[in-house]
Amino acid sequence: MIKVFKFGGASVKDADGVKNLIKVLRATGSENKLIVISAMGKTTNALEVVVKDYLNIAGIPASLDEVKNYHRNIITGLFPNKEASVYPKIETLFTELENFLQHNKSNQYDFVYDQVVSFGELFSTTIVSEYLNSRHISSNWLDARNFIKTDSTYRDAQVNWSKTQERVQENIDPKKLNIIQGFIASDLNNFTTTLGREGSDYSAAIMAYCLNAESVTIWKDVPGVLNADPRFFENAQLLNKISYEEAIELAFYGASVIHPKTLQPLQGKEIPLFVRSFLNPSEEGTAVSKGKTIFPEIPCFIVKKDQVLISLSSLDFSFMVEENISEIFKLFHQYQMKVDLIQNSAISFRVCVDNRFNQLEKLIQHLKARFKVNYKTGVSLYTIRHFNEEAINSLEKDKNVLLKQLTQNTVQLVAEN
Repeated sequence: MIKVFKFGGASVKDADGVKNLIKVLRATGSENKLIVISAMGKTTNALEVVVKDYLNIAGIPASLDEVKNYHRNIITGLFPNKEASVYPKIETLFTELENFLQHNKSNQYDFVYDQVVSFGELFSTTIVSEYLNSRHISSNWLDARNFIKTDSTYRDAQVNWSKTQERVQENIDPKKLNIIQGFIASDLNNFTTTLGREGSDYSAAIMAYCLNAESVTIWKDVPGVLNADPRFFENAQLLNKISYEEAIELAFYGASVIHPKTLQPLQGKEIPLFVRSFLNPSEEGTAVSKGKTIFPEIPCFIVKKDQVLISLSSLDFSFMVEENISEIFKLFHQYQMKVDLIQNSAISFRVCVDNRFNQLEKLIQHLKARFKVNYKTGVSLYTIRHFNEEAINSLEKDKNVLLKQLTQNTVQLVAEN
């Protein structure tokens, strides 16, 4: 059976990272594999700057040069022979991107974003595939847009599962070493779409589901799934085993190691997911599968920064009933607000949202027509799964807590940064 490996941007951020990928493949075997690869390093962020600059000026922005030079430097470190086929292939992709920027007529941000930012994965997979071939590891480069078909919701496309499964099963040879992009797909008009930021994990799960894979392994720069993000919490510990259900809960609350959409298709076919370190490929990491909720059983800490706490009440002090709440959620959907926490009383409704599409001002103006509105930006949402009193006390220390909510297994706090 085929195994699916996913390598994130940090694992291929430079020439040494690409060389290390080969070490992982030599240690684990290179046959019967499909490798999903993200854009290199911070390329997605750099291409977002290109999109922003492009929509502010007419023509090709100078910020594209940084993206080009970054990839050219990586190629130089991998291919000392300037006659290597990777050089014209990457230059062709650069030209293709420039042609889009020169001839595109749309000023719709989400559409332009997907057409431009998707090149990050095309660059990375081309470079990795060519390097594997140069090291006598035969690889089959695939364009994900020919396989993963979606609707036309740019930047957050929804998968057409029947068409995707049909294309994957009919056109991918599971016996080969296949290289494919994460994050990107295409709609039925063959315009490029993307699956949301950090969507490469989801891409791996989609391919695994369609190929009935033996397993999915996400190779990261951490030992596995930790009980806390070490950037924000001290003494983070490795979780050896997590059930699908618990991993979905952690992802829902914002744990950054596993993409929220990744787990559902894997759970449907009971395909195990492993999160392992590309720096130490011999270590087992974390296994996500059917079974025990979590091992070891310790509190898990999650933080989401730069959230917005919105407080609403009726203008005439009447009850906040189903009709009001239904209207509020329609507006959240309309303005693409991710709702992370809800708390309501008889006459008030408080919600913590993620303003990831920068439509807060429009939402607030709409809400003010019907409700009394107060809001605070730049707050942090903290979540503890499997909490105890010690965990809560450690989190509340030295924080101005604006909202607190407890359920059986979870406590959430909204606090000022």
